[in-house]
Amino acid sequence: MTDHALLLVNLGSPASTSVADVRSYLNQFLMDPYVIDLPWPVRRLLVSLILIKRPEQSAHAYASIWWEEGSPLVVLSRRLQQAMRAQWSHGPVELAMRYGEPSLETTLTRLAAQGHKKITLAPLYPQFADSTVTTVIEEAKRVVREKNLDVQFSILQPFYDQPEYLEALVASAKPHLAQGYDHLLLSFHGLPERHLKKLNPGHCCEGQSDCCRNAPPQVVATCYRSQCLRTAAAFAERMGLADGKWSVSFQSRLGRAKWIEPYTEATLDALAKQGVKKILVMCPAFVADCIETLEEIGDRGREQFRQAGGEELVLVPCLNDDLQWAVALNALCERAPIAL
Repeated sequence: MTDHALLLVNLGSPASTSVADVRSYLNQFLMDPYVIDLPWPVRRLLVSLILIKRPEQSAHAYASIWWEEGSPLVVLSRRLQQAMRAQWSHGPVELAMRYGEPSLETTLTRLAAQGHKKITLAPLYPQFADSTVTTVIEEAKRVVREKNLDVQFSILQPFYDQPEYLEALVASAKPHLAQGYDHLLLSFHGLPERHLKKLNPGHCCEGQSDCCRNAPPQVVATCYRSQCLRTAAAFAERMGLADGKWSVSFQSRLGRAKWIEPYTEATLDALAKQGVKKILVMCPAFVADCIETLEEIGDRGREQFRQAGGEELVLVPCLNDDLQWAVALNALCERAPIAL
């Protein structure tokens, strides 16, 4: 038995569908400076305003997709954890959430107390963003620093263009595409444009321009939109999708800031009005189904598409605990570089 642990980290979920639990979760999530990147007093005021009505709305949304075992995101992440235990041969495989439970702090502290000095930290996000990848890494560093833990990290890098990930995506989607469809929409989670501009000040990242599609490698390394477009293009190439048969959009906007485009809601309306009757929607920014896929796309998106004139919206499941995905993730984690 070796002592090299694997720590899978996903976003997290409220403890229950109660308004109080949803409010607590949203407060932790939205007060993260990597999520809402405003000065603390402004962020506190903004989040306090959001928390007046949002928890009740979100609690209703969570309740509509909640499973008997709990939050779909947490349940599916635990299933992936179980699948990874058969793949990772170097030590234990643990699971933590950036927000909510099981917390990153508790899980890291327990691993260190058990004597595991080598830990591969695996943020389960294919594409890079400060609000996903960076906040996980910085929280892990904070815990190590404040708890004075004797551990060394290897860190899984964004894998948006890695063959193992793309091939797992293709394998998971093939059965659904084989059933026939008019259009495939690859809907990624959105980000405020300022998040991208802050990391690459000279890069435009505005509207639907091609600047992200044609960005140089040094920009692509930290440009979320560029990485999403590359994931989509590589997937389409591997699937042999014809031009015009697929497109990319961005979902889950919050607040009044300008977010990256095109927006999923507008795209669903436009496609329905163009005569698309059966649409498939994939969400390749997520590796586990969650409120953004099951409720936002599977429920609200489906209803919106029908009201706009479409007939059928099929949500393609995320990779979840698929065996090919577990094998792919293990290969990606095996070559994760050691953090300096």
